[in-house]
Amino acid sequence: MKKKSERGSGRKICVSIAGDTVEEAIRAAGVVESLADVIEIRLDGLAHPDVAPFMAALKTPLLFTNRPEWEGGFWSGDEEDRINLLLEAIHAGAQYVDLELMSDISLKKKVLDAAAKKKTQVVLSWHSFKTTPSSQGLQDILQQQFRSGAQAGKIVTMAHNFSDVLRVLELQVQAKEIGFPLAAFCMGRAGMISRLATLEMGGFMTYAAPDSGSETAPGQLTVSAIRSMLKNFPETK
Repeated sequence: MKKKSERGSGRKICVSIAGDTVEEAIRAAGVVESLADVIEIRLDGLAHPDVAPFMAALKTPLLFTNRPEWEGGFWSGDEEDRINLLLEAIHAGAQYVDLELMSDISLKKKVLDAAAKKKTQVVLSWHSFKTTPSSQGLQDILQQQFRSGAQAGKIVTMAHNFSDVLRVLELQVQAKEIGFPLAAFCMGRAGMISRLATLEMGGFMTYAAPDSGSETAPGQLTVSAIRSMLKNFPETK
């Protein structure tokens, strides 16, 4: 039986699933279904990516991601083919798709238009695996996401110190002021605390690794660890 949530609240945990094959990824996703509010399927990590088997096998809301190499993912093929897999997820009825902010404008419009017709929520994402921009740089990214027409934003950076973490978490205050659902946190050891703090500051969602420990980003906590911490710190009203 699925946990009630955090599901009835804004504190969503998305468990990121990567695997070499569709079958392997479905097995891994099945193990965490009872703990996850959302399951992220990393299509870019699959040798032969496909959407339909996941939609048929899993009941938890799914977020399909097809991250290109130019933003830290594994997809090295044609951009149109990459986006077509996200469109396939939308047409199949996926609850969420992740689309990079820096994607080609015309392809981005295709995804946003298709998602609007199918009521799929687009999470417009921006990642930096090396550094954290200045406060102004982060604010500019947030504003671009807000003006895009996407339903939510995701901003993730590499933190090297607590100042990096504080700059990113400050985005949650700004996102709340403009009424834009945002997940903002940091990778790396210094950023681990931000994966929980983003929820406590009203963040749209945080991302966790399966309990097997197969993380998809540096510093990712396991879903059971985050569940345990949320249980000890009930949501404030």
